[in-house]
Amino acid sequence: MSEAAPSGPVLVGVDGCRAGWIAVALRPGETRPEARIFPRFADLVAAFGADTIIAVDMPIGLPDRIGGSGRGPEQAIRSFLGARRSSVFSIPARAAVEAETYQAACELAQIHSDPPKKVSKQAFFLFSKILEIDRLLQSDVGLRSRIIECHPEFSFCRLNNMVPMRFAKKTGGALNPDGIAERINVLALHGMDSDLFTDGPPRGAAMDDLVDASVNLVIAGRHAKGLTETFPANPVRDRHGILIAIHG
Repeated sequence: MSEAAPSGPVLVGVDGCRAGWIAVALRPGETRPEARIFPRFADLVAAFGADTIIAVDMPIGLPDRIGGSGRGPEQAIRSFLGARRSSVFSIPARAAVEAETYQAACELAQIHSDPPKKVSKQAFFLFSKILEIDRLLQSDVGLRSRIIECHPEFSFCRLNNMVPMRFAKKTGGALNPDGIAERINVLALHGMDSDLFTDGPPRGAAMDDLVDASVNLVIAGRHAKGLTETFPANPVRDRHGILIAIHG
């Protein structure tokens, strides 16, 4: 009698990258994940099938109004990150994210925030990717239980007994070998095959993208087992019913 095929969902960790999106995926019964590049998030979702848990480093859920420094999830995780807190960008209200120009985004962000606050350039450059996911979740309610938001620096903190990473991934715009090695060591402690990093990232992504997608994969696995929590603890939903929470 043949053995039963391994069961369980496909687990995927995702990060934005130069070529679009980098996905690090682990299929049931396999021990080494695969890294792939997708130009569009919709292509990534379609490629891995319906039985998939996807943890992505991208804001999900856009409130109509912001009070304080960003959405609830950003405010909930900053205090845990110490020197790494600058990696948490403040995401403005939906109207600003949907704006077509940086000037319009800043104007709308000020109108829909208290106290009034403009948009950082770093956050603005994420808006097109945020909207890729947002449109998918608006059009397909079934995806909302399968695609979760996470934040790599907070994920590493969670996996490291709530101690933030000592070294930055980058210094002066260049990769910091100490920061990359520190994170790969944490991933190895959680079962990640280090050979994935020896081979380097696929074309169109950088090593820090690969590292971030990999920690997101670990979070996807923890989420599938019911081991993640939401930050904030009692998250709200946006006008479309999309949960506004970072999982860790």
